[in-house]
Amino acid sequence: MCEKIPKVNQWLCSVFGDQPVPQFEVNTRTVELLYQLAQVSEARCSDTALLIEDHRQKAAEYQADGAHLQEVLLQGVDLSWASLSKPAADYVSALVDNAMVLGVRDTSLSSFIPAVNHLTSELLEAEKSNRRLERELKALRKRLSATLVLRSNLQEDVNKTKRLQEVEGARAEERLLSMDFVIAKCKELNSRRERAEDQLASRKMDQSLSHQAIVQLSEEVAALKQDIVPLKKKLEPYLDLSPSPSLAQVKVEEAKRELAALDSQLEVNADFK
Repeated sequence: MCEKIPKVNQWLCSVFGDQPVPQFEVNTRTVELLYQLAQVSEARCSDTALLIEDHRQKAAEYQADGAHLQEVLLQGVDLSWASLSKPAADYVSALVDNAMVLGVRDTSLSSFIPAVNHLTSELLEAEKSNRRLERELKALRKRLSATLVLRSNLQEDVNKTKRLQEVEGARAEERLLSMDFVIAKCKELNSRRERAEDQLASRKMDQSLSHQAIVQLSEEVAALKQDIVPLKKKLEPYLDLSPSPSLAQVKVEEAKRELAALDSQLEVNADFK
């Protein structure tokens, strides 16, 4: 870094001239950056000086050629700028202007023709490029139209989706409200059931009077009724016989007892219902 600092200071002094050099923090990074800038600046200054020198040499050559041609015209054909007529002077000026526009070294045909051919080639290339750009522009316009249509369709789909989301959101909110109502109702019913069970338990209610017990008794009554049907069918053949008085009396008494028992059982079951 030490060997680069003098170079940097010299370059800064040359850049700012009579103005004082601004203060900066001297460290490895800043010195390295300034040193690189100094090298780049010197390289550009050297290239610029070479270019200026080349232009000076060409200007001197052009001036020498102009003086030589002017001397040839004066000495050979006794022709000077002052002796030219106005149309001739205008033609010469136009010729010079064309030569400057074309960038040729002189106004000879050997210089003008290649320059014109080069310009013609550039014009043809420009026209070809223009046609190519026009085709690309048409293609881009078609793609732009298709993109705009697609964008419009997508925007419409987005709007539909938003509307559907709003409807579904309203339905979901309604379902949530219904669910909240059902949950609250279930809690209320559970609470009422628990209170009713507590009341029944406090009153010491017989379990035989519960709904489940009554349903069970009803099923048992229906089963007993079904059991009576085959017994009645068995008795039907004996109904027409003339039984012995004693045996018939016994059978009648047994049947009466069975019927009385069944009737009492039916009455009990009916009362439970």
